[in-house]
Amino acid sequence: MHLAEATAASLDAIIERWYALATEMEAHDGLNKLTHTNIDEVNVDHFREHLGDSDITNYRVIHEDETIGFITLREGCNPSRRYSHYIRIVNLYIDEKHRSQGHGTDVVEHVKEIARERDCDHLTVSCDWHNEEARRFYYDTDFRPKQIDYVQRLE
Repeated sequence: MHLAEATAASLDAIIERWYALATEMEAHDGLNKLTHTNIDEVNVDHFREHLGDSDITNYRVIHEDETIGFITLREGCNPSRRYSHYIRIVNLYIDEKHRSQGHGTDVVEHVKEIARERDCDHLTVSCDWHNEEARRFYYDTDFRPKQIDYVQRLE
């Protein structure tokens, strides 16, 4: 398994998996409701912008020459903190038929390597509170709870 940085030619594979992830997330909270009724309505330009953004990187997850998922990373800094330079896992998705085979754990290990190469001192990630599978996965890959985000929908 390895990560391949997304290119303009591979955006369709990223978008397809982002849409699958976003659709799955709808079940965990009403604020996750998509505005798109199908994948053809997704704004491709949003993903093209990532290609030129030095703080955001999308990778395809490759296993045996097949794309089986994707991950979006955002690099950031909190200059007032001792542990200030981080990579945030924004999206992580493994195709359903490839789950529970260690690929997600392998992806996290690769992200750790990327973070070390960039002199980061920690990783961050968040998931919906009701997404027990994701919470269990992150706990099992040695993430620990640090804070809770609260949201309030405005009418």
